[in-house]
Formats: sequence, structure tokens, C-alpha cells
Amino acid sequence: MKAVVVGLIVLLSGTSALAQRPSDPALLVPEIAPELDYVAAPTAITLPDGMTMGAPASVAFDANGHLIVLTRGDKTFFEFDRDGMFVRSFGDKLFVRSHGLHVDRQGNLWATDVGGHVVVKLDREGHALLTLGTQGEAGEWNETNGSRRLNQPNDVAIADNGDIFVVQGHTPGPNGDARVLKFSQDGTFITSWGGKGAGPGQFQVAHGIDIDAQGQLWVADRENQRIQVFEPDGTFVREIGYKGLPCDLDIGRQYIYMVNGFAAQVLRLDLNGKVLAALGQPGKGPGQFGEAHMIAVNEQGEIYVADSVNAALMKFVQK
Repeated sequence: MKAVVVGLIVLLSGTSALAQRPSDPALLVPEIAPELDYVAAPTAITLPDGMTMGAPASVAFDANGHLIVLTRGDKTFFEFDRDGMFVRSFGDKLFVRSHGLHVDRQGNLWATDVGGHVVVKLDREGHALLTLGTQGEAGEWNETNGSRRLNQPNDVAIADNGDIFVVQGHTPGPNGDARVLKFSQDGTFITSWGGKGAGPGQFQVAHGIDIDAQGQLWVADRENQRIQVFEPDGTFVREIGYKGLPCDLDIGRQYIYMVNGFAAQVLRLDLNGKVLAALGQPGKGPGQFGEAHMIAVNEQGEIYVADSVNAALMKFVQK
């Protein structure tokens, strides 16, 4: 076995070209905050000799504390134990472009394919249990005319009652259909809200989603530089503005941790969304990011960040 040094995971051809780095420099300005009391670990995971892992798109933890990495490589999923030791990899090139990941209470994997326009629920052997959307076809979800299509699904979250929430629309600008879609646990469509714009309940890019202890949805509206909070029925509650590009968040019992995209930061927030501390900067070294894309925090408070541009999995531990 060999240790994979943080940041030295194989770069997939075309990964950077697919990333939508903004041309507006205002979107790259980082948050100014006290330094987060974390440091980059020298190693994030351990792989067997000769094994490589594709660019990580997202990360999540299961109930046993195992780390699941959704990649854009030949194997779609990699699993590691609590110590970061390799357990297994599975799923041969399941998706066009892997993007978001959630592990539900039963241990099922929910993954989004932003390129294939589907959200797939899989068991731990990689067998599909439920698919939302029509593979390879972008469009609208309209039960009236029988259209059951998604448009660039970015992330997924599962409520305590099993309701499924999908955020979609990865392309900034006038194109695409950025919105939240809600389904029952068996995949029956319930409602959706959103659309392009900067008003309450609208999105530029609905990139990441998590659910707080009150059951409210926190949606990372990336290019609008904000988090929007909703009731489960889609009622707008409030918004919190940020510098940079809010991409994803992990809501814990004490803090929220958020990744700030091409502004290359991890932010600690209080449970109301106020910035408390920050770390990170652009680059390819320890504690640096090409794009801080998706985040997961385990019970020990260790932070894992999928950097899809640098094709790196970063681990941060408290000083």
C-alpha cells in the first residue's frame, strides 16, 4: 500500500476545460475572515500500489464513518475506512460527468450526473435502484405532457421523511434551467421552483444543497454569490450573501462548513450563515485549490474537499 499525497491524484484529461471558471474577477474575490484553526493533512487517503483515482467530484460519509468519493475516472466510486485506508472501488464509468453525492440513512448512494442529466440511487454494490431524469436528454420536468427530464442536476439531498430534493442548472448566463425539484421517496414528482434570475427563489447556478436540523433547505446559488434558505415546500425564507462562489456546504450540529469554488476557500459559518473563519487560496500545494468544489465533514471534525480542477482530494485536521 502507498500513501497518496494530498493534491497528487491523477488529473483527468479535460477536467479543467469543463470547469466553468468565471471571467468576472469580482466572483474570485475571497472572504476576509480570521484564519480557520485547521491545517492540510500530509495525506488524505491510502491507495494500493499502482492504483490511481480519477478526479474527485464529490465526497460523503456513511453511517459507519467510511468516506465515499465520487470520481470522474474509470471507477466511479471509491470507499475508504475511518483511517483513510482503501476498502474498494466500484462502478465502471457510470456517468458522463459525475457531480454531486449523498449517502442516505440506509447507506444507499445518490449521485448526480450533470452531463447525463440524471440522478441515480444505487445500493452499495453499485446497482441502480431508482433513476430520476432521462439519460442523455436535457429538458423540463412536466407531468402534464409526460416530460420527465432534468437539466444538469448538480446535487441531491434526502429529507428525514425520504423526500428527494435535486438542485439543477450548472451553466451560468441566460441558458439552462436553474431550479430545485422535489420528489417523494419513490421518485414521484411533487413540485419545483426557481428559474434564472437574481430575485428571491431564483438562481443563476443552483450548485449544492443541504438540509438543516429544522428541515430547511440551504441552496448554494453560486454565481449569485449567496445561499438561499427554503421551507421544504419551496417557500423562500431568506438569503445570505458571500464573496466568491458558494459551491457546497455541510451543516453540522455546531457549525456549517462551506466551500467557495474558484475563490479557493473553506469557510466556517455559524448556524445562521455568518462567516467565522476561512482557509485556502488558489494554487496546487497543500491547503490550496483549483476549485473547492464539494465538501464533507466527519464526526471527528475532519474536513474533506473534492477539488475537481486540481483533481485532488484534500483533508484538513484541527491544529
